[in-house]
Amino acid sequence: MNQRIAIVAGAGTGLGHATALALHAAGLTVVAVDRNEAGLSDLPDGIHRRVADATDPAASGPLVDQIATEIGPPAVLVNTIGAYELGDALTVTPGTLRQMMDVNLGAALWLTQAVAPHMQQQGGGAIVHVTARPGVEPTAGAAAYGASKAALAHLTRTLDVELRPQGIRVNAVVPQIIATAKNKAMFPPEMLAGAVEPEAVADVIAFLVSDAAAPISGALVPTYGG
Repeated sequence: MNQRIAIVAGAGTGLGHATALALHAAGLTVVAVDRNEAGLSDLPDGIHRRVADATDPAASGPLVDQIATEIGPPAVLVNTIGAYELGDALTVTPGTLRQMMDVNLGAALWLTQAVAPHMQQQGGGAIVHVTARPGVEPTAGAAAYGASKAALAHLTRTLDVELRPQGIRVNAVVPQIIATAKNKAMFPPEMLAGAVEPEAVADVIAFLVSDAAAPISGALVPTYGG
C-alpha cells in the first residue's frame, strides 16, 4: 500500500481522525482535511494537513488539485464529513434540510467530482463515504438527517455504477451510533450501550480501500455494533 495517497475529509475529529490514523498505520500517505485547523494539530507529523471546508462546492476542486500537485494524485478518498439534527418530518425547517443536504450529501459529491479525474488518470482508485442506518432504514425523529443519508447511500451506488468501469470502487460504511466524544455528549448513556468505537469503523474503512477489498464495489457495509 506504500505510495498510495489518501485524502481523509473530516479528519479533525471522531471517525475522520481515527481513519487518518488507521490509513497512516497501513502505510498510505495520508492528507487529513478539515475546516477546523485545531482538530488536525494532534495528528502525527507524517500525516499531511490541509484546512478547507469541503461542503463549499467551490473548495474541493482547488483543494484536490493542490494536493495532487504538491503531494501526488489521490488514489483513495475517505469522506467522513457529516452533521446530525433531531426533528420529525412535520417540524423540519428549510434551513435544517438545506444544512443536512449540503453537509451529508454535498460534500460527498463535490469531493468525488474533484478526485475522480485524478483516479481516472491513474487507472483506478477507491472511495468510501459514511452514510448511516437511518439512511437505509426508516427512523422516527430524524427526518432530514435520514433523508440526507439516504440520498448519500443512493449516490454511493450511483457513483459505483458510473465509475466502476474506470476502475474506481465506491463503497460506504453504515454506522448507527459511533462512540465519538460529540455523540457521548449528545446522547444519553442508554443510547450509547451498543455504540461502536470510531477505531473499529476506521478499520473497516481501511479494509475497503485496500487491495484485499478489490472485489467489493457499490456496497453499503453495516457497522451497527451491538
